[in-house]
Amino acid sequence: MSESTQPSPSPGLPTNSPAMPNASESSSPPQESNFSEPKPSYVKLAMRNMVRKRGKSLYHFALTTIGLLAVLIGLAYLTR
Repeated sequence: MSESTQPSPSPGLPTNSPAMPNASESSSPPQESNFSEPKPSYVKLAMRNMVRKRGKSLYHFALTTIGLLAVLIGLAYLTR
């Protein structure tokens, strides 16, 4: 009788596969924690994304820095 009350796992998938997250790893938090814990800010999400994609972020930062310096040096040369 205990077998009929428990859902059986899908055939071919292990019970702890990454495709089937546990209830504790659910992406939507319980309703009570929505009020006590605010959503992460845009800056926090951007910083987390920069850490994950380190090489691309450093490349874009270098391009931005070089571009800004080129604009400032160009303006300084034109307005001397």
